[in-house]
Amino acid sequence: MIQVENLGKVINGPAQRLTILDNISFSINAAESVAIVGVSGSGKSTLLGLMAGLDLPSHGRVCLDGADLNQLDEDGRARVRHQRVGFVFQSFQLLPGLTALENVLLPLELNGTAGSEQMARDWLQQVGLKDRIHHYPNQLSGGEQQRVAIARAFVGGPKILFADEPTGNLDQTTAAQIIELLFRLNTEEGTTLVIVTHDENIADRCLRRLTLAGGRLQDST
Repeated sequence: MIQVENLGKVINGPAQRLTILDNISFSINAAESVAIVGVSGSGKSTLLGLMAGLDLPSHGRVCLDGADLNQLDEDGRARVRHQRVGFVFQSFQLLPGLTALENVLLPLELNGTAGSEQMARDWLQQVGLKDRIHHYPNQLSGGEQQRVAIARAFVGGPKILFADEPTGNLDQTTAAQIIELLFRLNTEEGTTLVIVTHDENIADRCLRRLTLAGGRLQDST
């Protein structure tokens, strides 16, 4: 489902060139759950952004479900994301002027999906928010906002879900509930799950982990 080959990212700093990622290679199979772990500054979020086609590598390549992101222009990469990828972020990334229902509807409407409102309602019910669909983000708790974000990520039937510290802004109890939800949906929907996390408990729940240190892949278990 995901193939990363000799991936590198180098940026020009004020004094010298800075290597963020250095010749990273691995593959992830369909429906796997994989944790990307490492200390702050090890390149985890940069790697996730490259895997999702949100940024381009300095060298190497990423293939998502057979699509070589390096061979696509920005519009082509955006199409791959819309059709095959879902995202869950630490900061929820909900639009404040839209209700929970409207936030979940948005990707479906952008894709012109038929029956989109019922699909959005069904997903909000599945994540336990059937009574909150007309609430705005500022009327929802952090955990509820992340549930909306998860519904939005899964509503389009993505083959891959990228999650970047999805529980970073949540208390311990709420974080545990969100992780249970993510792994349940990973199993039920057969979606490949890739999580950037500092939390050892979350990493232990995954089938595999990729450990980064100093921009290099140290361990793949």
